[in-house]
Amino acid sequence: MTEVRTERTERTDLYPTRGASEVLTPRRDPVVWGDAPGLESYDRDGFLVEPELLGDDEVAVYRRELDRLVADPAVRSDPRAIVESKSATVRSVFEVHRISEVFAQLVRDERVVGRAREILGSDVYVHQSRINVKPGFGASGFYWHSDFETWHAEDGLPRMRTVSVSIALTENHDTNGGLMIMPGSHRTFLGCAGATPKDNYKRSLQMQDAGTPSDEALTSLADAHGIRLFTGRAGSATWFDCNAMHGSGDNITPYPRSNVFIVFNSVENAAVEPFAAPVRRPEFIGARDFTPVR
Repeated sequence: MTEVRTERTERTDLYPTRGASEVLTPRRDPVVWGDAPGLESYDRDGFLVEPELLGDDEVAVYRRELDRLVADPAVRSDPRAIVESKSATVRSVFEVHRISEVFAQLVRDERVVGRAREILGSDVYVHQSRINVKPGFGASGFYWHSDFETWHAEDGLPRMRTVSVSIALTENHDTNGGLMIMPGSHRTFLGCAGATPKDNYKRSLQMQDAGTPSDEALTSLADAHGIRLFTGRAGSATWFDCNAMHGSGDNITPYPRSNVFIVFNSVENAAVEPFAAPVRRPEFIGARDFTPVR
């Protein structure tokens, strides 16, 4: 463990990253913090699939709301909207549970927040929410990464006590840029090489650079763990651990792949100052309101 000094206090960094070279650190935290049954596969693999979280009627409601938000000029001009670097189409809209009461209700749905509480063993708040829009014919993917690496380095989350859920609002085929995860990769933290540029988020949300593992490290992880591609109907959900190595490819098919993405963090793991970045990211990307979801 390395000691990191700030102007105000001395703290221990359990997961060093963004240094001169890549560093592998064994996970120092539980995967499942609660004692709810039925989470053995999540603990082992770092993910859990719910094939039918939402019914068709519910999917239609959330899909209409996604389409409305993407088409709204006020949303598009908001800093929380991220556009594709090449096509200038909307890629993601952040803090969607604050922009939209429809998605706020989804966050509060006991099928959603209740599962997060079971995994994290405490009350939870929303560290990040967004809708991802991946239309056909060229929408770009998300390169391999561990979310925790970024959230630790740039948002200041101290421990691995955070879970994400990706809820499909269109069908996930095996060809339209679906989510890929390396099962079991959540057990090892890969600290990436290279310092974090100021305002790195402005670039990384379109094309990740800082916090990207090397080809050699990714090859080693893939050889050790394999790669799982997630397919399924609209309304299916994939829960995955904050440190699972994951990514998605470009979508060059005619078929869109859109989802709502919610990150729950334990109220006992509230963000502090960034561990490896000069400044915090904006609150719409990394929340500083730790109010529990009710």
